[in-house]
Amino acid sequence: MTLAITSTEFDAGGPIPPIYSCDGNDLSPPLAWSGVPAGSKSLALIVDDPDAPNPAAPQRTWVHWVLYNIAPDAAGLEQGARQLPAGAREGTNDSKRTGYGGPCPPIGRHRYFFKLYALDAMLPDLKPATKQQLEDAMAGHVLAQAELMGTYHRG
Repeated sequence: MTLAITSTEFDAGGPIPPIYSCDGNDLSPPLAWSGVPAGSKSLALIVDDPDAPNPAAPQRTWVHWVLYNIAPDAAGLEQGARQLPAGAREGTNDSKRTGYGGPCPPIGRHRYFFKLYALDAMLPDLKPATKQQLEDAMAGHVLAQAELMGTYHRG
């Protein structure tokens, strides 16, 4: 079985509903995964937008959410992810806060990648990790990865 990540609120490649953006309630969408490989000790999730600030001339990847040490037997995250699975830790997004920061593109239709990683280790407390710190800590520990991409355009 292959690691997969899905949402009941948007299809792969489809539009993310406004409720999950700065134009709505800025809630994280519900996410589900399957196919976590045997031997996984933890999962990590990174949500980012490679189209910032303008998809016609991207200059950087904007990080919206960093999560790690999710229990491998967790089946997903509920809408709003108010209660994370026991032991899960949140890192810092590019808005300089922990937690989910939804789509809020200044111009054009942006792509948002929900990237799930199955790891062969629990990671140390990275107090709170940036995306780069998490990627560095995950190096050599990734057993499998999956991706769900949605799009968002304001107005």
